[in-house]
Amino acid sequence: MKKVIVFLPAFNEEESIGEVIEQIPRSFAGAGIVEVLVIDDGSADQTVAEARKAGADHIISFEKNRGLGAAVRKGIEVCYEMGADVGVMIDADGEYPAWQIPDIVQPIFNSKADYTMGSRFMGTIKGMKFHRRMGNYFFTFLQTLLLRKWLYDGQSGMRAFSRQVLKNAEIIHDYNYAQVLTLNLVRKGFRVLEVPIQYRVRTTGTSFISFRRYMTNVVPAVFREMSRPVTKVVKAENSQLKSSKNSDKKVTIIKYD
Repeated sequence: MKKVIVFLPAFNEEESIGEVIEQIPRSFAGAGIVEVLVIDDGSADQTVAEARKAGADHIISFEKNRGLGAAVRKGIEVCYEMGADVGVMIDADGEYPAWQIPDIVQPIFNSKADYTMGSRFMGTIKGMKFHRRMGNYFFTFLQTLLLRKWLYDGQSGMRAFSRQVLKNAEIIHDYNYAQVLTLNLVRKGFRVLEVPIQYRVRTTGTSFISFRRYMTNVVPAVFREMSRPVTKVVKAENSQLKSSKNSDKKVTIIKYD
């Protein structure tokens, strides 16, 4: 039975965060403990109070707004520090189906993937605005070209991470995370899998994303990520494991994080 920590990056989401937390399954196959962690990105409303009221187990607040990328980075770090076997990220705006968390976690439990993404384009996207759909197509296709691996929904706000992914994930800018995180993890050798999910149109709050800021922040970060050297973590760990087994035929002690 594994420990699962579900974290929600949130900025001024008082109208929706409570419902999202209440819909998070606290018991499902393979999960022994399910905890909820909120990363409050400097909210000026009642986001923290609503999260606490809905049953969040842990809340970390930034003094000022630092950006979605910074909030997700902190969520990943804290999940690892708190001993999660699997970390799950879900947006706090209510667009993603919290009740489908078991669906995106099971491939990791079953060792079929290291990193999963809930895919709206493999599931349902009814009601998604045209400009958002086109933006998703563009940036997902860009990731597909750079990784030479077909993806359907590279911008998903619902993802799950194995413990080794939590340990090794890097997000190189604070504004966003979606593209650079997947590029980073796939380049390090981690297996990614998309799982169909049901999309729901946002009915409360407002999105922080603007076209100009997205293009000026995300596009340079994508190419910065692709130009920086990374180590194939999975191959390196397999090599270390093989070396450890061969070095002592009588007693082999392997410590897994």
